[in-house]
Amino acid sequence: MTHPTAARQDLAAGPSFSELRWATALFAVALLTHGADHLRRGMDTVSSTVMVLGTVQFMLGVATIALVFTGHRWAALAAVAIGFVSAAGFILVHLCPDWFGPLSDSFINPPAAARVNGFSWFAAIFEIIADLLLGFAGLRARRSVA
Repeated sequence: MTHPTAARQDLAAGPSFSELRWATALFAVALLTHGADHLRRGMDTVSSTVMVLGTVQFMLGVATIALVFTGHRWAALAAVAIGFVSAAGFILVHLCPDWFGPLSDSFINPPAAARVNGFSWFAAIFEIIADLLLGFAGLRARRSVA
């Protein structure tokens, strides 16, 4: 049985883990950028369901960032999970038409009260790209220690 510290050192020492750190740093910037857009738009512009899901995603994102930068053995798996699930969620919530009712904050023909502008589009697309990069970097880091 491998000691948890040894697993941490093996994972944190590889070049793919360095890529994971870079992807995680970009993810952190994207997470803050998207959050800033929601603050700019006003928290009253989304349903309580979207607010709860966004808060959970933010907390899991912060936990993933902490796992990666501490070199925890679950870091790569967390990156895969939060990266791909977040990307799918943001695509469904922001880039699809308003098909999902309270699960939607669609940027396609939004009402004026939603305060969606170019920065909103940038923040959402930036977050999706960063999420995907995080997920793929997590996969590479997992494969390098397998």
